[in-house]
Amino acid sequence: MAILLVEDDEVIRRSVTMALERYGYRVASAGDGLTGLELFREGRHDLLLLDVMLPGLDGIGLCRRVRETSMVPILMMSARGDALDVVSGLEAGADDYVVKPVDTAVLVARIRSLLRRAVYSPGAAPPAASPEEPAGDRAGEHNLLVFGDLSIDTAGLDVSVAGRPVALAPTELRLLLEFAAHPGTVLDRQTLLRNVWDYGWDGDSRVVDLCVQRLRKRIGAERIETVRGFGYKLRR
Repeated sequence: MAILLVEDDEVIRRSVTMALERYGYRVASAGDGLTGLELFREGRHDLLLLDVMLPGLDGIGLCRRVRETSMVPILMMSARGDALDVVSGLEAGADDYVVKPVDTAVLVARIRSLLRRAVYSPGAAPPAASPEEPAGDRAGEHNLLVFGDLSIDTAGLDVSVAGRPVALAPTELRLLLEFAAHPGTVLDRQTLLRNVWDYGWDGDSRVVDLCVQRLRKRIGAERIETVRGFGYKLRR
């Protein structure tokens, strides 16, 4: 797996690079956003690890530029865990974030989680439906879920709205698949953090809320209903 690390602090950049290489990752690195963007465009990377504060082009801007052409997993790093940094990064299209200084084991766990989402097995069985309440109207092949004009191919991992393909980032796709496996059921944030983000602890619910916002923009805001005080559900 190849990781592109964009971090302006040379000490942090070297230490993170060495740590990730010990875990078997190939790491390319840059000290500013514009160089990071050039490296991204020149090579193939399985994951981007971006600092928020970067010279030239900051991490938020770099994340937006990458998202114009790619759905590669993006993990943001914030020195303070400042709410504005976190929200801005997630709104720009990042999949997750960590607060510096970050323990190497925690960082690697987050990276592995993101990479697992990115390589979601196309051969996996489709979400199960109960005999009483099927998960959407299954049209044609058994791996096709249909909710109105929203279609989800759980084998090919293709999503379309009114016949038009919709490109989703890995986390957005896993979130949609989780909702599609339980249509009409309210899923609370901690359940989504556990099943979609692979968090074995109480993660930041802002990650869920902002990813839901991004998913709504792609498939239609009315499809995912907010149940105040409880969570979200996919409308049948």
